[in-house]
Amino acid sequence: MTNLTQTEYKNLCIKCGDHVLQDRWVLGYNTCLKCGEIISRMKKHTIAPMHKSNYMVITNLTDLHGLNNKGGNVR
Repeated sequence: MTNLTQTEYKNLCIKCGDHVLQDRWVLGYNTCLKCGEIISRMKKHTIAPMHKSNYMVITNLTDLHGLNNKGGNVR
């Protein structure tokens, strides 16, 4: 950590303690790029089209299984 201002020392990653870029901090991110990448890869989601409706973001697998009201084996 060289050439950092006093404000930039406050912008530390909550995971590793490394410096978070000011632009990321202003946007509300409190992790560095490396830790943010690791966290984002742990999250899973899919987009499912709803009958006569919009597309929905599904993050829970049981919700996705519940959308199939026609029966059949869904795994």
